Amino acid sequence: MRKADEQGFREFAAANAASLRRTAYLFCGDWHTAEDLMQSSLMKMYMAWKRIKDLDNLIAYARKVLLRTWLDEKRRPWRRAEQRDGELPDAADLTVDPDTTSAKLWARELVHTALLQVPPRQRAVLVLRYFEDLSVAEVAVAMGCSEGTVKSQTARGLATLRTIVEKLDNSSGRVAS
Repeated sequence: MRKADEQGFREFAAANAASLRRTAYLFCGDWHTAEDLMQSSLMKMYMAWKRIKDLDNLIAYARKVLLRTWLDEKRRPWRRAEQRDGELPDAADLTVDPDTTSAKLWARELVHTALLQVPPRQRAVLVLRYFEDLSVAEVAVAMGCSEGTVKSQTARGLATLRTIVEKLDNSSGRVAS
């Protein structure tokens, strides 16, 4: 690769790695796996950089590569057998109001836990539409499907997410505020 191309890739990777990692986390629910997905996606883009460097919207292409990498990873048999139920404790932040923080963390954890139980394609649509704030057309391009499919998967995903959140909320015994 020419120095100018490599420098262009390095700039792209540095500017977008955090965003891609966050999106990967929303897909998979694990920061370590998200880091691996982001790195694999950037490696794939590096290998194809000569072909893709002149694309109009490189970040959209990067999201598509990330989505495909995640879906491929989910299909691997060893991934299905792995159990991740250990929790690491968070460090306490003494400067924040405990009541407010507790409610926010509870709601965030509830939605995140529910999101991880939504089927993969519906979860991908929800993450791209509502966390990445992409349009229906952009999600359709990223997922390689029609806009109608994105709309139906969004509706089904939201219904599934709503049902799971209600079930988790009722089982926790906590009253929503």
